[in-house]
Amino acid sequence: MAPPPGPHPDREIESLEEFDLAVTRGTLAGHRVQSVDLTDRTFALFTADTTGAVFLGCPMQPDAAAKVRADGALVFPPVPDLHFDPYRGLLYSPDELFEGLTTGGYEATPDARAYAWFQETKADGDIFASMLRSIHDDAISDALDEHLVGARVVGVMGGHAMARGTDAYAGAARLGRVLARSGLTVATGGGPGAMEAANLGAYAAPHPDEMLDEALELLAKAPSFTPSVTDWADAAFEVRDRWPGGGDSIGIPTWFYGHEPPNAFAGHIAKYFANATREDGLLARSNAGVIFLPGAAGTVQEIFDNATPNYYESRGEPTPMVLVNRAHWTQTLPTWPLLQSLSAGRPMESRIALVDSVDEAPAALMSLTGGDQSGEQRGK
Repeated sequence: MAPPPGPHPDREIESLEEFDLAVTRGTLAGHRVQSVDLTDRTFALFTADTTGAVFLGCPMQPDAAAKVRADGALVFPPVPDLHFDPYRGLLYSPDELFEGLTTGGYEATPDARAYAWFQETKADGDIFASMLRSIHDDAISDALDEHLVGARVVGVMGGHAMARGTDAYAGAARLGRVLARSGLTVATGGGPGAMEAANLGAYAAPHPDEMLDEALELLAKAPSFTPSVTDWADAAFEVRDRWPGGGDSIGIPTWFYGHEPPNAFAGHIAKYFANATREDGLLARSNAGVIFLPGAAGTVQEIFDNATPNYYESRGEPTPMVLVNRAHWTQTLPTWPLLQSLSAGRPMESRIALVDSVDEAPAALMSLTGGDQSGEQRGK
């Protein structure tokens, strides 16, 4: 028996429109269909060649499922009573993760329910649950790569404790706006604090400058996601409702830190169960460099997670790294001296910089991208 035809980059189907288009071309052979409701496409499934196709979580009529299996297709049926779709073909949106917020509070949202499921299944060690988490995270990575094709991505890292209403939060928001307006795609860890601020800045990029000032004032009424995630998220959606049509950016959070909700200003959200996959994926996709705002243990880990492939050049040419706040990174958490020593005499030496303020970060990033090696920009 001949092997089924292999997948093709144009053979991933993630919507009914794409499915119908493939059917008009006469064949579904070798296609991968992700989470598309095909209950009303029985005739198409009966008439199309589905040899070697794979249907991932696609509802369909029993006779249609029997027919495509007879063709040699693989059918992975939807998993009932699950608060997330392990086979999803697209990234999340804030509206999707926070659905039900206004009527039932944060605990009623798909985001909170997925975290509760994760906590329950993580404790009982169910291999089926761990398989579903792995499939989900792989699907998210695939969707993220598809979304970022051709994009110049800059990562903005920083702590979740940075409160709304502070100068630091406003500075991180201005940073996100400047980066987005320069044509870069801003990517963050997708959570509260500095991460939310950078996503907010990217959201504000298409709007007049005064929009961000007004949004910051509105958000300051709910400074933190504690004690109420609901109040914190409500304030964010109030900003989105008042100023629709914001700029896009990426948030990459994790249910591993389920006590930290995702922020609502990232236009596309790649949420993972496995934090290690999420961390590495975020840094690996930041092909235009990473800016590190003041943070604690998590941000320190991210600095050296990013420094390691730059040191070994395992991802190719080293990418820029800009650390913001000299006192924080040389005294409070003296990461900069170690990073300098590590990079000495290596190509990455000309791709690191330490700046005093967040407003200096965009220029430093640009100078490193252009290969400028001045001592001022490299923090010497």
